[in-house]
Amino acid sequence: MGTTPQATHVADVPAAMDRALALAALGPAHGPNPRVGCVLLAPQRHGDTHRTVIGEGWHRGAGTPHAEVAALADARARGNDPRGTTAVVTLEPCNHTGRTGPCAQALLDAGVAEVVHALDDPGAASGGGAAHLRDHGVPVQPGPRQAEALGLVRAWHHAVRTGRPYVTLKLATTLDGRVAALDGTSRWITGPDARAHAHAVRATVDAIAVTTGTALADDPALTARTPDGTRTEHQPLRVVVGHRDLPTTSRLHGPGGELLHLHTHDVHHVLDELHTRHVRHLLVEGGPALATAMLRAALVDQVHAYIAPMLLGTGPTAVNPLGITTLTAAPRWQTHHLQQLGPDALLVARTTDTSHTPDQES
Repeated sequence: MGTTPQATHVADVPAAMDRALALAALGPAHGPNPRVGCVLLAPQRHGDTHRTVIGEGWHRGAGTPHAEVAALADARARGNDPRGTTAVVTLEPCNHTGRTGPCAQALLDAGVAEVVHALDDPGAASGGGAAHLRDHGVPVQPGPRQAEALGLVRAWHHAVRTGRPYVTLKLATTLDGRVAALDGTSRWITGPDARAHAHAVRATVDAIAVTTGTALADDPALTARTPDGTRTEHQPLRVVVGHRDLPTTSRLHGPGGELLHLHTHDVHHVLDELHTRHVRHLLVEGGPALATAMLRAALVDQVHAYIAPMLLGTGPTAVNPLGITTLTAAPRWQTHHLQQLGPDALLVARTTDTSHTPDQES
């Protein structure tokens, strides 16, 4: 069923999980559903050192078959009987009916003998697939690569677990944290490589948010574009936060994702509204007022800090005062990733609360 090369043998379950993770990564990072991959291993016979892969699949987006169902269909298309197989899945099979039926029941109906999954499903509605399988006599085992599986579904996992979108705050500053010069000029602090990376990130999120102040001052389109200026296939929801109206000539009324204007300054209301719209990953791009409000409310989960090797010494900063008066009161973040982008640098930092994640981060 896929367009990727089909493996014929794997040595063990960890290798099958690696393959399932590679398949899962083919699915879209955006959207209401998680990226999941599944590999079906033929029944193990005494003395076997390799188990044949008889089917594999991944989830291609909302409304399409889930990974387990795709793998079962792939097995049958190859002329293989899935009875007695081991399903190696990156995420616990779901146990609810949405646009598609429950994967746990599909595996039962197909006669799968064992399930190994890397990550538990935290959803109140979608979770429980492992218990359903066990209740019907199918052993379910925790699998390897939990951190890698979480890395593929981090925003979805967070949104399902907490009831609000995963929030990434984008900052583009000079070395001394300035976002514009004293005269207001700000284009461009970072170079084309950093801007291209930022557009690639836009193409993976569900929504982008700015304030009405930023929308009125900069007239952004808030589209995701390739380096040659072409709009990408996926365009995130464009969210404007604030009470002032936007002119009908605004670029936000032009081609791109749907425009949602939330006439509020309450960031909790913003996230509640976006959650009802199944937004899993929100990118906050501007301005300082929205960044500050999100940080003050402890609602930022990740920061993408694009830093240009430039000094201004004065001018507006990326974040307004947070009310922190002593160093010990400052929140500490974990540096997750550092990358050079042309002359600029990207630092990705995440909150230090990892109580819901595996011991090793992806």
